[in-house]
Amino acid sequence: MLHRFDPRAGATKGRRGFTLIEMLIVLAVIALLASIAYPAYQRYLQSALRADAKAGLLAAATELERCYARFQSYDNACAIPLTSPDGHFDLARTPGTRDPEAPGYDGGFVLSATSDEDDGCPAPLTLNALGERGPAECW
Repeated sequence: MLHRFDPRAGATKGRRGFTLIEMLIVLAVIALLASIAYPAYQRYLQSALRADAKAGLLAAATELERCYARFQSYDNACAIPLTSPDGHFDLARTPGTRDPEAPGYDGGFVLSATSDEDDGCPAPLTLNALGERGPAECW
């Protein structure tokens, strides 16, 4: 009697599901991908937060320059927004030095954006009347 191999019978009867080794390999691959993707996602979120601060600082600087064009001063009725467009940062204005001969000359004002959220910057973002931005690594 000749025995032939029948692929439909018996070859897969006892095997159902995945083995423990296969599941551990899949979990290891998922963990590896997550460990690569999560830091990139965190950097993306920090960059998005900084974009909100930058937009707020630039809008406030524009408003101060518009006020200066009308009143020849940054202090006369110059109102700036108190928060960034998405509300993640508080904006503040500090009167600056308008005398070019004085130490620390900044053109007349310094704007700063602060937040309790982690934006990846070691210090608040700042912008002065001369267009100087700080900290440089965050702009």
